[in-house]
Amino acid sequence: MIPKRYRQMHADHPEYMRAYEDLGKAARECGPLSDREVALVKLAISLGAGLEGAAHSHCRKALEAGCTPDDLRHVAMLSAPTIGFPTMMRAKSWVEDVIEPDPK
Repeated sequence: MIPKRYRQMHADHPEYMRAYEDLGKAARECGPLSDREVALVKLAISLGAGLEGAAHSHCRKALEAGCTPDDLRHVAMLSAPTIGFPTMMRAKSWVEDVIEPDPK
């Protein structure tokens, strides 16, 4: 699921978005990490930075890269000693948003 605002940026600024996506591709390809490892690192960065939208996106990408729901939960739980328990609980809730979406 690609968010509406992201799709709109592509429509409004295609050259800018190509450059942005090329940067992401170059960052992934410049080192030895596997797609699965990259996905987990990107999720951890998003959670630590407190970026809810990015966390949701990177959860979906991690699942697509072969990570399990328990892998994603583990990433969130590993953050507690660094970012604190309440912030970890917020991060874990963002993971759960993707793993077990609220049926509305």
